[in-house]
Order: sequence, then structure tokens, then C-alpha cells
Amino acid sequence: MNSIPFNIPPYIGSEEKCISEAVANRKLCGDGPFTKKCNEILENLTGAKKALMTTSGTSALEMAALLCDICPGDEVIMPSYTFVSTANAFVLRGAQIVFVDIRPDTMNIDEKLIEAAVTDKTKAIVPVHYAGVGCEMDTILEIAGRHGLFVVEDAAQGVMGFYKNRALGSIGDFGCYSFHETKNYSMGEGGAVLVNRADSVERAEIVREKGTNRSRFIRGQVDKYTWVDVGSSYLQSELNCAYLYSQLLAPDIINNDRLASWNLYYELLSPLADSGKIELPYIPKECAHNAHMFYIKTADIEERSALITHLKENGVQAVFHYIPLHSSPAGQRFGRFFGEDRYTTKESERLLRLPMYYGLSREDIRRTADCIFGFYG
Repeated sequence: MNSIPFNIPPYIGSEEKCISEAVANRKLCGDGPFTKKCNEILENLTGAKKALMTTSGTSALEMAALLCDICPGDEVIMPSYTFVSTANAFVLRGAQIVFVDIRPDTMNIDEKLIEAAVTDKTKAIVPVHYAGVGCEMDTILEIAGRHGLFVVEDAAQGVMGFYKNRALGSIGDFGCYSFHETKNYSMGEGGAVLVNRADSVERAEIVREKGTNRSRFIRGQVDKYTWVDVGSSYLQSELNCAYLYSQLLAPDIINNDRLASWNLYYELLSPLADSGKIELPYIPKECAHNAHMFYIKTADIEERSALITHLKENGVQAVFHYIPLHSSPAGQRFGRFFGEDRYTTKESERLLRLPMYYGLSREDIRRTADCIFGFYG
């Protein structure tokens, strides 16, 4: 019996050709033809004023924190149920993180709780589009507008996801994508920052190029380049962008395959949800998701642990996800939880992620579903 892995990085078959072309170009350090093509494709897909490839989703978030001019003493509001990079990017700038509870239906930040957490020190709101399902962005933008706050979308899981027909990552001031090997589209390690403010485009180029105006020099706008602002080395390798380019060139190949897998999981497991044994993902009507993951919710953490063991014994790799940041040592040091932790911890302990990747066979999906049915008798 073959084992069903949790994830296999996407590979559609044309990646090697693009990498060979990048090598032949002898332009490997970044901002070569493939980097620029990836930037352009993302701008066309999302409508962003500027898309810039970065070394990771983490570095995209760090760039966004710099572009928001986050300073020591500032407060940044975000959910606790997220990856550590969401918080780290702002902690590195000296910010205090204010964690807000999540909605149990989407696992996204509860937009109704954000405004009460705003103080005179608040500088930004960071919604995280969990599983490629959009947060309630209209409400979040209204709150940000009333209080003069930046909105940085952590859309690491959100490529090809939409909220009211707007691409995730293109709605706030800045959006951050990840192209890690666990994401729908991959370059191994990589990311992108979407700049949605025209007045921040040039500075974003400077921040990404170690604080220099090198991009203006390359375009012939200045006769030499120099250090003009803070920044770091966020420029992605041309080889990584060449790998990603072939996937972004025809994004529906991966997107449609994953959506078909997601829909089959949902169809097969619906009887268990109807009988109250498990809960299935919820997609708000205003959102178009990208099938980044398929998860179920069990009764509690004990049942989840037992189900993970059962699936493993039957050759199916399933995993839980984030440990809420506010319960971690660093989360307690650098942040605080605002209000009641009504759902963040409880729902995180119930959530179980099933195998999901491009090319996952229908037979393996059915086998996984059969194992879950077997567990519940």
C-alpha cells in the first residue's frame, strides 16, 4: 500500500526549460527577464500598482513593515492563529503585537473585534487570509480609514483567491504572497510584495535593493546609485523566478486541479458532517477560494490526535496547523491578547489538514475519506 504524503511541491513539466534558459542568460542574481516576467504576471493577475518578487513570504512581510514605517512602541493588530512570520516582521521593527480572536467559521480574524483593540498607538491591521479564504475586507478597510491605519494583507496562502472579485493581497495598502514549496505555486523559497499605493512604489524598490536607488540607476534615471533609505537584501534569485514563471504563466492548470480535489473531499466527507461527526470548511459567498488546503474539524484535540494516528497507520499523512502565537513564549513577550480567547485556541485544537497538492489522485482522496469514515465507524 502506497503512502499518501501531505504535500508534494507543484511541478507542471516546463520548469526545467525555464531554468535552463535562465542559466543560458547568465543573469542569476535577480531582476533578470524571469523576475520581471513574474512581477508583470502578478500585476496583471491582481491589479496591484507594483509587484516585486522577494526571497520569501517572510521578507515580503518585513518589507511591508518597513514601508509602513513601523517604529518601537507602535501596535499592530493581527490574529494569533497564524504563522510566526506575520508577527516577527513587525516585532523586528519594535512593534507590540495585539492579538484578536478569530471567527470559528473561516479561522480568519474576527473583523467585529478589531476596532475595540485600536489605541492611539495602533499603526496597522494585518488580516491573514487563512486557507486562501478572504477576510471581511470591507469592514477592515472602513476601520483602518476611520483611524488612519495601514492594512497589510498576509496573503501567503492567497494566490488566486478573491474577495468580492478582488485578488487577495491587492485590497489593502500592501499584500504579501508566499511561494514556499507548500504553497499552490512554488519556487522552493520565495514570495512577493504587492504595493497597492502609488506613493510607495519607488520606496518599495529602494527597500528591496538594500536601501539603494539601484532600480532607478538600471532604468537610466540617475547616473549612479547610492544608499538613500533603510532596506535589506530582499531580491529573489533569477533561477527561483524561472521555476515559478512556468506555473504563473498558466495558473489555472494548478488552480483547477486543486479545486477539483477540494470539491471531491467536500462531497465525500459531507455525510460525516451532516451526521455531526466532523465540520467542513466554510466559504463565504463573497469569497472565491483557491483550495490551498482542505481541513476538517474534530470534536476536540484528543479526537484529532487519535484520528491523525489512525490515518498514519493507514498510510495517510495528515497534520494539525498553527499553535496560537499568544500562547508561545515569544508571543507572550512581544504581544498581548485583546479580549477573550473564545475561539482561537479551541478551534486550533480541532483543525486537521488532509493531503492536498497539485496532482493528488482521485483514488488517494477516496482512500483518505474511507480511512476517516473507518475511524468514525
